[in-house]
Amino acid sequence: MALFLVILTVLILLFGTRLFPKFRIEKNTIIVWGSIIIIFIMLASTVRVVQPGTVGVQVLFGNVYKKVLTNGLHFVFPFVEVKTMDVRVQDYTMSVAQEEGIRKGDDGITSLTKDGLQINLDITVWYQLKSEKAAEVYQNIGKDYVEKIVRPAIRTAIRNATVIFNVTEIYSLKREELTNIIYKELENNLSAKGIICDKVLLRNIDLPQKVKNSIDDKIAAEQDAQKMVYVLEKEEREKERKLIEAEGIAVSQKKISESLNKQYLQWYYIQNLKEVLSSNNTKVVIMPFDQKLTPLLNVGQ
Repeated sequence: MALFLVILTVLILLFGTRLFPKFRIEKNTIIVWGSIIIIFIMLASTVRVVQPGTVGVQVLFGNVYKKVLTNGLHFVFPFVEVKTMDVRVQDYTMSVAQEEGIRKGDDGITSLTKDGLQINLDITVWYQLKSEKAAEVYQNIGKDYVEKIVRPAIRTAIRNATVIFNVTEIYSLKREELTNIIYKELENNLSAKGIICDKVLLRNIDLPQKVKNSIDDKIAAEQDAQKMVYVLEKEEREKERKLIEAEGIAVSQKKISESLNKQYLQWYYIQNLKEVLSSNNTKVVIMPFDQKLTPLLNVGQ
C-alpha cells in the first residue's frame, strides 16, 4: 500500500501540469513537495500497531520473517505487510445441537467403540496458537490452520480413543480416562504444528437406544441386588437380635424359677388376696388352698 502511494504521488507530480494546464508549479517546488510527501508516506509505512491478544507476522515481497511482533507499537521496514494472528485461548466445538458448534447444524462426531457399536459425541477443545510459532504456522499452513489442522486432529483423536473401550465403559466408568487419552493425543499432534491444546471437554455421549435400555436394565438389576443384600443383612441382624433376646428370656426364666419357693408363693398369694378383699367391687371371694395355706399350684415339698 505504501509503495502504491509513493508511485501515485510521483506520477501526479510529474504529469499533473499536463493533465491540468492551469495548474502551474515551478519545478523546484514540485521536487520539494514531492520529497516531503514521499518521506511522510515512507515514515508512515514503518509504523505498525499490533492489538492485544494477537501477534504480527512480517511479510516482505512474499518472504516471511521469523521474528513476530507482539502487541503494541512497532517500527518496521517500509513496505512490510503485517499479518495478524490470534494467540488467545479459543474454543472449537463440535455438537449435534443446531445452535452450537463452529459449523451450524449437526456437527457431532460419530465413532465406533471396541464392541463395534456406534456412538455420537459432543466435544469442545480449548486451544491456543504459540506466539513464537506464528510465523511458521502462517508460512507452512496459513491463517486457516483451524480447519486444516485443529478440526481433523480432534476427529482423529476421538476415533482413536473410543475403539479402546466398550460402550458401557465410556458411558459410565471410564469417561474421564477416555477424555485424558483424547487430550494426550491432541497435545502431541497439535504441539508439533505450533498449537497448544489447553483442555478437552467431553460434553455429551449419545448412545443407541437399545444400548441405553440395556444399560438402564443393568443399573436397575444392580440396584435390586444391592437392595436384596441390604434386606438379607437386615434379616440377619434381626435373627441375631431375636436369639439374644431369647437367650435373655431363658436366663431370666431360669433365675425366676430358681427363686420360686413355697414361702414366697404363700406370701405373694396373701398380698394379692389383700388387694382383692380391699376392692369395692368384691362381693364373694373363694380362697382355694390346702392345709398348709399353699395356693393350688404344683409346688414341691
